[in-house]
Amino acid sequence: MTAGRKTLLLTGASRGIGHATVRRFSEAGWRVITSSREDVPAECKRDPNWTHHIPADLADPVEVERFVKEASGLIGDGALDALVNNAGVSPKTPFHERLGCLNGAIADWHEVFQLNLFTPLMLARGLAVPLARGKGAIVNITSIAGHSVHPFAGSAYSTSKAALSALTREMAVEFAELGVRANAVAPGEIETAMLSPETEVLIPRIPLHRLGAPEDVAATIFYLCSGDSAYVTGTEIFVTGGQHLY
Repeated sequence: MTAGRKTLLLTGASRGIGHATVRRFSEAGWRVITSSREDVPAECKRDPNWTHHIPADLADPVEVERFVKEASGLIGDGALDALVNNAGVSPKTPFHERLGCLNGAIADWHEVFQLNLFTPLMLARGLAVPLARGKGAIVNITSIAGHSVHPFAGSAYSTSKAALSALTREMAVEFAELGVRANAVAPGEIETAMLSPETEVLIPRIPLHRLGAPEDVAATIFYLCSGDSAYVTGTEIFVTGGQHLY
């Protein structure tokens, strides 16, 4: 990596919040390394700051180890200034039924926790050295569903995000010894492909009376990775339009 430019590594980059976050960092001149199950859209490949995309199924621990090795090779002896753990999964039934504690396979819970909790831990541990070189920042994408029972998000997803909130606090204390900050962003009802079609019924419970945009979340992630938040660690910022207040 060339000295002088900051480097972001982001998972779940092909759409929604991840895609908007890549664009926000690229506009600020950051070099961007990403991963997702799918390849990135063709127009994104023309972004000169989006230097590397590593397709990987990060729900597979073997794939996570391969990804860390490949990403570490790209970073080399340079620094990693920001790690954004955005990849996540929220399984639905074919009839869009909410998956709770009494229905759905336990194997699905393992898959959800692997991607939503264990993968962020594995990535942070695996990339701790370049993060320390950069005195960088870790941002974990949690959810409003991790803080109260949600009418559409399933129990496995909600509890995995609650666990990720707790993991963020633990990371903040331990990674501080390396000069690395760790924070979380908890989106509410954001207009992405993951959003349930029925979500619009929740708008009356959102004080700002609208759904959020991926750019709203991307701006908050950027703040937590920038020098403007140099004394902020162990914090979870709600990007919910005030919905979490109810």
